[in-house]
Amino acid sequence: MAEPRLQHASMTIPAGAQETVRAFYEGILGLTEKPAPQSLAHLHLVWFAVGDGEMELHFLPDSYLPDRADPGHICLEVDDLEAYRRKLTKAGVKIIEAEPIPNRPRFFFLDPFGNRIELTTILGDYRSAS
Repeated sequence: MAEPRLQHASMTIPAGAQETVRAFYEGILGLTEKPAPQSLAHLHLVWFAVGDGEMELHFLPDSYLPDRADPGHICLEVDDLEAYRRKLTKAGVKIIEAEPIPNRPRFFFLDPFGNRIELTTILGDYRSAS
């Protein structure tokens, strides 16, 4: 298996702060916004491409958190998602299933310190999936 690579970081913002996020990250820092997946449109996310465009920065309004738990996390891209699922399960790590994104199978888990980690495999462009 190839070593995982950082795919994105995700942070929360106050409800209704999407334009402030855009003004800062796009207007001041110069990042390029990219559309979030249609399957997650109800969450009103704001996504930006970072660096060469393969890394991303995601923002989620905190009003969409049913239990007010902080969903901030890092996401690692792996070449064999199911191999990692088996490895984590065998180690006794609880898998937290995620809302589907086309061409990005994924799941979450907590590391030994309670940090939320997402693992995904990029199979294609989520915008071109039917």
